[in-house]
Amino acid sequence: MNEDIAQSVQKLAILFPPFLIAVIFHEFAHGLMAKKWGDNTAETMGRLTLNPIPHIDMIGTLLLPGIMLATGAPFLFGWAKPVPINPSRFKKYRPGLFWVAFAGPLMNFFIAFVSACILVNVDRIFSSSDFYSEPARTMLYYSIILNFALGLFNLIPLPPLDGSKMVESVLSYGATKKYEMISQYSFFILIGLIFTGVIRIIFIPIEFMTQTVIGIAALIFQVGV
Repeated sequence: MNEDIAQSVQKLAILFPPFLIAVIFHEFAHGLMAKKWGDNTAETMGRLTLNPIPHIDMIGTLLLPGIMLATGAPFLFGWAKPVPINPSRFKKYRPGLFWVAFAGPLMNFFIAFVSACILVNVDRIFSSSDFYSEPARTMLYYSIILNFALGLFNLIPLPPLDGSKMVESVLSYGATKKYEMISQYSFFILIGLIFTGVIRIIFIPIEFMTQTVIGIAALIFQVGV
């Protein structure tokens, strides 16, 4: 029993930090980009910060991921509190809406690249026999997969995911109102995609992007993978 607890704690220590970084940096990127387009709502509400506490959602950031880790779920799903955005304050509404929405996934893709760069240099940071080298590899590899997964998932054009805001940035006012009506069905659509296995299609580009970014990082730092 003690061994099981120790393994669970070890798994939590390796997998939860990359998850927390992924969801918090994702929301921070939205707030930062919104500020650049003229909306400082996130900043005035204390959400333009990398301090995890203001971003933590009890269910999406702690409870649900904790249950999934404890039950050995094959993937980790969760979210942070959405950063408050007021598009009416944007200097230019349409491009502002697009780039603020896209900022979250872009941040996740950037973190995946940085994780890959650190991963290929693990042996330079730790010796191959070092106690921390293998956990570090696992954490960094998981960080790459998780960030690509979070970024791609949020690009799905279902309200209120980021992809829907990017679509709305090119729609007329009337079309946007009709499009937003999908939001009342979004949860059920996502559940359907998950239980039918259709959502697994997303794993194909995730695997490809993971191997590609590791290969690119290896070439940049001239190391073998």
